[in-house]
Amino acid sequence: MTTTPIDATATSAWRDLTAHRSAFEPDLRGWFAADLERTARLTRTVGELHVDLSKNLLTDETLDLLVRLADEVGLAGRITAMFAGEHINVTEDRAVLHTALRRPPSSAAPLVVDGQDIDADVQSVLAKVFAFADAVRGGAWTGVTDARVTTVVNIGIGGSDLGPVMAYEALKPYVQDGLELRFVSNIDPTDLAETVKGLDPTTTLFIVASKTFGTLETLTNARLARAWLWQQLIAVGAIEDTDAARQQAVARHFVAVSTALDKVAAFGIDPANAFGFWDWVGGRYSVDSAIGTSLAIAIGPDGFRDFLTGFHAVDEHFRTAPFAQNVPVLMGLLNVWYVNFLDAHTHAVLPYAQYLHRFPAYLQQLTMESNGKSVRSNGTPVTTATGEVFWGEPGTNGQHAFYQLIHQGTRLIPADFIAVATPARPLRDGDADVHELFLANFFAQTKALAFGKTADEVRAEGTAEEIVAARVFSGNRPTTSIMAPALTPSVLGQLIALYEHITFVQGIVWGIDSFDQWGVELGKKLAMEIAPAVAGDTASLDQQDASTRGLIEYYLANRR
Repeated sequence: MTTTPIDATATSAWRDLTAHRSAFEPDLRGWFAADLERTARLTRTVGELHVDLSKNLLTDETLDLLVRLADEVGLAGRITAMFAGEHINVTEDRAVLHTALRRPPSSAAPLVVDGQDIDADVQSVLAKVFAFADAVRGGAWTGVTDARVTTVVNIGIGGSDLGPVMAYEALKPYVQDGLELRFVSNIDPTDLAETVKGLDPTTTLFIVASKTFGTLETLTNARLARAWLWQQLIAVGAIEDTDAARQQAVARHFVAVSTALDKVAAFGIDPANAFGFWDWVGGRYSVDSAIGTSLAIAIGPDGFRDFLTGFHAVDEHFRTAPFAQNVPVLMGLLNVWYVNFLDAHTHAVLPYAQYLHRFPAYLQQLTMESNGKSVRSNGTPVTTATGEVFWGEPGTNGQHAFYQLIHQGTRLIPADFIAVATPARPLRDGDADVHELFLANFFAQTKALAFGKTADEVRAEGTAEEIVAARVFSGNRPTTSIMAPALTPSVLGQLIALYEHITFVQGIVWGIDSFDQWGVELGKKLAMEIAPAVAGDTASLDQQDASTRGLIEYYLANRR
């Protein structure tokens, strides 16, 4: 497999898209009025997801050209290479096999990569995770006082935190009664302090999630949690103040998600209670690996299997569907259209489902850590803009915060609206079904963004002429509407996989390696070099630039 990406800007499809853009005049009102089949023609299904692309700024010609672009940059071959386990993460010389994490155990042909039976490896770890989850849920796993676990605290950062916390929040209706998950990620000591506040140490289990068991933030928080556990257990008389008792407490109240078994053991965790994963699983693609151990405990092995089934349904669609019908391909190409031809800089994700309130934050890492690159996979500069700033909040909260900018601002902000037909918590306000009121807002917002409101329509409402302009909505603000029957574990897996593959498609068009993240390394390295200066080492302080030195001096003078 070649590591030289095809330059999208040198393709005939890119040239034709550029010409198409020069004459392109968005007119969603006109397009819908003239084409009664537009919605049917531009609506797709993937798994249980109903995806309406019709309110996007595209014509049939736009769509044809984008599909041609996908062909000309060799997207089909790259998809095949990823699923086959070729080392498409070229800067780290690694396969990219998060899709293997959700292959069903009954897969007809085993997936063997670099001499390893990937399916056997995955199923072995899953079986271990599920057995542990059952032990915790059933009360067979207990703390040092033989009390069953009621709170699981996941300690991780990045993908070891964002995925589990997002999925736990999304699937709270499926969490076993009597179990609660909490999450610690920030090295700010207040994060750990607030997370353990009020917890009973005898019923608390900590999961330390770090592949290398060396992540600064995670191991710092793990040590703080261990010190808290010892202190609290001694204070309530659950253990004696001895090294042996402390060691036993860690063995019963800590497990790890890591492959560094020597470091796990040195911390005090029994290596038998460490759940591994592989270098072909990137952190931001790892929620369906052993990193999801906390989630497996919360929703149970059956729920987690359903979660994996949802991922796999979208994987198979992405792998096999023709590009013109392929939802992740089309959504990824639309993002390219907006970024590279319509000068969009950001992308909003607006879930009309409160349980998905952490989904936009999850997508920030997935998309921006993957595609925030200025160098192509062969080391040459990119030839066009890459990446978007992903952001969002749940509706209807966002309507009362930032929708003003999306509706009437000067920036083009494509937005994905996500909703479910059946709520987990149906409620009525008198005679009104509150979910119906909620979804009325969902439907109204995409309609308003698409079609706007003309000056004549504003005048017809009796508006004074001097404020007519302020009440005009231009419309032609693009949205994609994604709906599902309900927010189940399977549907959540489908949503995550959808955006994983959207991100992949964009990376292939831009010619970048979407699976490394060297941009996060420099700041971490400098932090370790600066730490002595922050602690008061004058020689280290003198080596800093004037601004950094001044900031550290302010800190040293004002720390109480």
